[in-house]
This record gives sequence, C-alpha cells and structure tokens, in this order.
Amino acid sequence: MRVGDELAETAVAPKAAPEDHSAWKPIANPWLIAATVALAAFMEVLDTSIANVALPHIAGNLGASTDQGTWVLTSYLVSNAIILPVGGWASSVIGRRNFFMLCIVIFTVSSFLCGIAPSLPILLLCRVFQGIGGGGLQPMAQAIMADSFEEKKRGQAFALYGLVAVLAPSIGPTIGGWITDNYSWRWIFYINIPVGILALVLTQRLVQDPPWIKADRRNLLRLDYIGLGLLTLAMGGLQIMLDKGEENDWFSSNFIRTFGAMFVVGMIGLIWWEWQKKDPLMNLKLFKFKNFAICCLLMMLVGGVLNAATVLQPQFLQQLLGYTATNAGMALTAGGIALVIVMPAAGIATGKFAARNLAAVGFTFFAGAYYWVSTHVTLDMSFGEASFLRVIQMIPIPFCFISITNAAYVGLPKEASNQVSGIINFSRNVGGSIFIAVTGALVTNRSLYHQSRLAEHMQYANPQYQQQSHALAGFFGGPGGGGINMAHASIYQQLNQQAAAMGYMDVYRMLCWMSCAMVLCAFLLSKNRPGQGAPEGAAH
Repeated sequence: MRVGDELAETAVAPKAAPEDHSAWKPIANPWLIAATVALAAFMEVLDTSIANVALPHIAGNLGASTDQGTWVLTSYLVSNAIILPVGGWASSVIGRRNFFMLCIVIFTVSSFLCGIAPSLPILLLCRVFQGIGGGGLQPMAQAIMADSFEEKKRGQAFALYGLVAVLAPSIGPTIGGWITDNYSWRWIFYINIPVGILALVLTQRLVQDPPWIKADRRNLLRLDYIGLGLLTLAMGGLQIMLDKGEENDWFSSNFIRTFGAMFVVGMIGLIWWEWQKKDPLMNLKLFKFKNFAICCLLMMLVGGVLNAATVLQPQFLQQLLGYTATNAGMALTAGGIALVIVMPAAGIATGKFAARNLAAVGFTFFAGAYYWVSTHVTLDMSFGEASFLRVIQMIPIPFCFISITNAAYVGLPKEASNQVSGIINFSRNVGGSIFIAVTGALVTNRSLYHQSRLAEHMQYANPQYQQQSHALAGFFGGPGGGGINMAHASIYQQLNQQAAAMGYMDVYRMLCWMSCAMVLCAFLLSKNRPGQGAPEGAAH
C-alpha cells in the first residue's frame, strides 16, 4: 500500500478512496498566485513584530503601564495560535479561497479599528480579532502554494513563502521604529489597509479552489468545539505563562503556576480528545508518519532559533550599546538583503538534493554562525560588525526552512494539505514563543551569575581595582568623597554592562549547541528523491 493511500484511510479517513486529481492545474500562473497569497501572509507576519518597538509609545499614549502594554502582543499571539489549526475545518465549510479572503477582510478591518482605538481595552479587543484574521493567512497561503505547484517545483514556491516568513519579522522592528519615531504608532496598523485591499482583489481574481477542496455548509455544525476549547485553554495558558513568567519570578508565583497548570491540562486533554475524534480540529494522526513528525519538531526549533535571534540582537544593541529603535532595526537590514539573495538558490537546491541533507547543511551553518556570534558580541562592537553578525545568522535559514517545509508534504495526500500547513505553522509559532521567553530569561539569569562573579574582584584590596578607582576619581574631580563615589559607581556600571554582554554570549553559545543537536535530528528524516514521490520509510 502506498503511503498516501495509508494516510487516506487512517488519518483522513474518507469513506471512499480519494479521486485522482493529478492532472489539475490552476487557471492563473502559479507564480502570480504565489505572489498574491505571499503578499497577504507578509502583511500578517510583519504585524507580529512591527508593534514590538512601539509598545512604550502605545502604553504612554493610552495611559497604561509598560507591563499592561505588553498585552498588545500577547492578545494577538494567543488568538493567532488558536485559529491556526481551524483553517481545515473552515475551508470545508466555505472553501479555502473564501476563507482566505474572509481572513484578509477581518485582518484589514481590525487593523483600522486598532489604529483608531481610544483606549487600551478596546485596542486589545481589536488585536484579538486581528489575530483571528491573521491566524488563517499563513497556513492557507502555504497550502495554496503547495497545491498550485507540482511537487518538483514546490521548493521554489516555498522559497518565496520562506522569504515572507523570515524577512517580515526581520524588518518589522525597523519599519515599526521608523513609523513610530516619525509619525504615530497608529500608522503601524493603518499601513495594513491598502495592502489588505490589494491582496483581497488579487485573491478574488487569481486564486481558485482545487477539486479536492469541497465546501459543504453542513460542516458548519461539525466544528470540534471541545477541541477548540482545549486548544484555547492550552495556548492561552502557555502564552501568558511565557510572557509574564520572568516578570513574576516564574513558578514561585501562584499567577504563573495557575497558567502553567492551564497549559498542561489543556494540552493533555487536547491530545487525548483529538486522537480519538472522528473529525478532529487538529489531525494528530498525521504524526504517525515519521517524516511529518520530525518536520514539526525541526520547524519548532527553526522558529524558536529564528525568533530568539531576531529579539536578542536588537535588544543587545538598544540596552547595552545605546542604539535607538530605528538604528537597531537598521542593523538587521543587511541580514534581510542576504536572505533575498540566498532564498532563491535554496529553493532551487531543494529540487536537486535530499531534504535531510539540505537541512543538515543549514543547521551546521547555524551552529558555526552562533559560535561566531558568541565570540563577537562585545561592548565595542561597531554597526558594521552588528550587521555582519546578522548576515551570517540569516544565510542558513533558507536551507532549513524550505527543505523542512517541503519534506512535510512529501508522501501525504493532497487532501491533507490544509492540516499539514496548519500544524507546521502552529509548530513554528509555538517554538518562537517558547524560545523568546526562555532565551530572555536565560540572558537575565546568566547576567546575574556573571555579575556576582565579577563583583568578587571589586574589593578595595585588589590593586587593579584601587588603580582604576583612583584614576577615575581624578577624572571626576579628585580623590575626595564625591570623586571616589562617582568612580565606584562608574566601575559598577561597567561591571553590569560586561556581565550582561557575557550573558548574551552564553545564550548564543547555547543556540550553537542546540543547532549541533538539530544536525543529528535532520538525519532522522527519510531520504527522499528530490522533487519526486515519497521518501522511503516515511510512514514509520
């Protein structure tokens, strides 16, 4: 029995064997379709990061604290994560193209409402609706691309999608910082309106549903409401725990323990319910196929490493080197340019080399890049050096992202494409949320560790400390009380900065070792013939 047939019977479980639609081709040029859906996906992915640098302005303008302002991000991420797996069901009710267009409308209208929001509670409510609209755009865009191209050209199509998924969060802080500094934070939402209208018109004209996407309004009552409730419980608990964990000292806080328990209970219940459900919200039986399961794990790690690095570097530049939000974003621009250059080559390579080999090469470069970064993140780093560090972090991403995305679809029937894209994107988003929180906490913890170690040398009996203190006291006006106190304060400030820099070095070194482990995981993928058929042993 072929792998696709087995999945059709066990995971998708239709009443009859799937029809042969291998001869179907979209009416419009596949590249026009890819560009159209990529435009909508780019708008959504950009919005996940563009608001980051504007949070202090939003909070101040709406009379909220900085901590309250972070809910602008949390509310969006929670609703976005919840809606990601719903695309398969929604497509079965109104069709995939109609669902994609509905998501564009919801996202665009919500963006306008976010821009005119007069208070923080109203802004948060609008962000929830914006996340609902945005959550359907990424997986549907990826599924539309997968079905519009024949297998041997999918890698090139996913190169375009990968460019969107990786470039948008990279340039988001730059665009958001520039708009906020020169205009108003409200314009980071208004800019979605013309893009959304254009994407809606192009989608209506160019995109069509393939014959295996059959819309039936009777499916409206077949939504897995229990599964959706458990998913909401799990993702809400996870996101709030991650966002507020460090602020509340993690599990020493009853607040964090409560949301941690919500996540555990919700996730266990979700897995149990979805596994035995006939028409599940998330088809977890796809994980019976080894290749797909490994791809989800690898995509979670890729999303985690990418998002963590995108947050860590501008944070380092702003906190320790004094960069403005705009300049910190500009330091990431060279990485985006490198991505544009490398991405097409990586897409072509997927048609010539086995996915696991490309992924292994990408993770090897990741390991080397993060080791290099861990030795060059210093307090005297120039703007050019910061840009170069971003470039070497971006170059491996296309080889990992495209090969893993492409491998996730190989050997599975076309009828499962909506579920595959939803779960893959869900894995990437969850990985990003986890890694951003964990690496942020690790930077703080390692900085405190190095601070305590360096403070051991701040003893007046230490000759070097005496020499430095007296030299600075002379600079500040003499060896009297005022001068020596200012000298001690200056040395302590330098100590804190150096300890923080060493904390960043430790975290980048951790990402290096994690990338080494990902190289080994890549070889767990079954070896496929590039651009053809299913990999050997993909089902077990």
